[in-house]
Amino acid sequence: MPKKTATVDYADEVQLVHSGDDYFKKLKKLIADAQHELHLQTYIFEHDDTGNSIAAELIKAAQRGVKIFVLLDSYGSSSFKNKAPELLKNKIHLRFFAPLFSYKNIYFGRRLHHKIVVADGAVALIGGINIADKYKGTATEKAWLDYAVLIRGEVCKKLQKICADFYYHNRSKRKSHTPPANSNHKTPIKISQNDWLNYKNEISTAYRKAISNAKIEIIILGSYFIPGFKFRYVLRNAAKRGVKIKILLSGISDVPLIKYATRYMYSFLFKNNIEIYEWPHSVMHGKAAIVDGQWSTVGSYNINWLSAYSSIEMNIEVPDAAFSSQFSAHLHDILSGSRKISYEQFRMEQSFLEKVKSWLGFFTVRASIVILSAYVNRRGMGD
Repeated sequence: MPKKTATVDYADEVQLVHSGDDYFKKLKKLIADAQHELHLQTYIFEHDDTGNSIAAELIKAAQRGVKIFVLLDSYGSSSFKNKAPELLKNKIHLRFFAPLFSYKNIYFGRRLHHKIVVADGAVALIGGINIADKYKGTATEKAWLDYAVLIRGEVCKKLQKICADFYYHNRSKRKSHTPPANSNHKTPIKISQNDWLNYKNEISTAYRKAISNAKIEIIILGSYFIPGFKFRYVLRNAAKRGVKIKILLSGISDVPLIKYATRYMYSFLFKNNIEIYEWPHSVMHGKAAIVDGQWSTVGSYNINWLSAYSSIEMNIEVPDAAFSSQFSAHLHDILSGSRKISYEQFRMEQSFLEKVKSWLGFFTVRASIVILSAYVNRRGMGD
């Protein structure tokens, strides 16, 4: 299968966005300011207070004449189906990607996992943040730790075209789309996609290339961190070259089996002198990395087989020192507020039962994802 790499585009503005009020205020403003056309595509759109408040903003925009196209994953956004008639009544174009069961197929594994909103081909939000109370935070629950980027400029026309192609099934026309911008005073970015079934593995390739070229420091946020052999290989080689590697993982997980599977990887990480941190304050859902304070990526891509070989993912790469150094400083603050796991602590906490749970978790998750990925690719499943 040929390797795909993303091309460089330029944005007038690239801004880091945090989960919680920061993201949802920006999302509501983006919807409120839309004049002509808006695309929203996400994995989870919950029928809860946060989801309903965003739905209300979409309805207001539709009532003032904005053309709105919403594409939601059928499995991840299953609770929102009760809200669908209200959106359709207000002339919002709404589709659900790959229903789990249809009269033709049973859809397992292949999910629409990216999270993107584009308004008027001029401004976009892209990241790992779904639309639900847990990403905004409530009176009793802190927002899950996650990130997105806000982008302004002509490159958003390209993002709008990508969204339209997904919505209308135009998979053969996903390339291209905007003339090169004048790069003066603009921030370079790359729109990276993973869609293995359609020969896109740009995010996987970008991660490995950046790690292979690292000279000083790598910081990775890995919410469901179960790297495959190729990823472990480049990490090990970077560590051998003396690169300092820090990985922030979930101290509190929404999927306990995944947490056990991730803990199975700790021995490999310790063996290669890779620092392990766990975020203890809420669920850590971030999917991001920074290399040498020069290159960053933020998006929906998890470092595991499901994101690499089954799901449809989108990240933004930012090969820019100003953005990356700012993000790096923020993540160092996050790491300082996290629990650093030492090898001695890990050995003390790893009873025989915990070792068995980690082993079973890893091989159960790995087998499940491999089977799902093989099934998806064999059947050519999509929407």
